Amino acid sequence: QVHLVESGGGLVQPGGSLRLSCAASATINNINAMGWYRQAPGKQRELVAAVTSGGITHHADSVKGRFTISRDFSKGMVYLQMDTLKPEDTAVYYCNLRDRANFEHWGQGTLVTVSS
Repeated sequence: QVHLVESGGGLVQPGGSLRLSCAASATINNINAMGWYRQAPGKQRELVAAVTSGGITHHADSVKGRFTISRDFSKGMVYLQMDTLKPEDTAVYYCNLRDRANFEHWGQGTLVTVSS
């Protein structure tokens, strides 16, 4: 069983920045990709950004140019730098890991609130 622990969420004003971190208990050889999803109240969970073991990244159109995903799979870590935050970015952010067997694992989530 892979355990994921997110950190870095909180309350921030519009235009501000936050950096989310996710620590996985998986070894680098077992990581296919890691990413971040978010779920706002009353909405479906959506992909925010993802990065593969080969370093290929994907960012949702809604966050391109504002959010940046990065990884250090040797430490089982993935990060999400969030800049120029908007109220519509308010959501619970979940870390996701897809292992070599293509099973998906999820963290408990961290709340990001963008409000003045």
